[in-house]
Amino acid sequence: MTSPTVARPTITISKKGLTKPGVVVLQTLLIGLISFTELELRHGVGILTALALIVCAIGGVRFGRKGSEYACAATPPIALAICVFGALILIDGLHPSRIGVDFIAALASVAPYLIGSAAYSWFNYFRTRKG
Repeated sequence: MTSPTVARPTITISKKGLTKPGVVVLQTLLIGLISFTELELRHGVGILTALALIVCAIGGVRFGRKGSEYACAATPPIALAICVFGALILIDGLHPSRIGVDFIAALASVAPYLIGSAAYSWFNYFRTRKG
């Protein structure tokens, strides 16, 4: 006697691209890895972290699904601040005056690139919200 087979539901992905959590995780990991490596090797952030910010902005806009524009625009500045602050604590230890100066210097050294990538991401966000 044979038992009837039950049809398994098929899972289909409606659209290709990264979801909001995917964009956040990918941008945070890329920025964190590059900034930590640059802090270890050069004792400060610079052009590699700046390029990582630009790649994150362009990649998030390009590979994110519709609706992930806000996550793409809001994540890089927050991820940079958290990753640099955490890396400085790991590298320098708990010396508040040194961490404060290094943190402000790190943010200032990539500020033009951070502003440019954020402007591009926010422009894309408001462009898609309008239409």
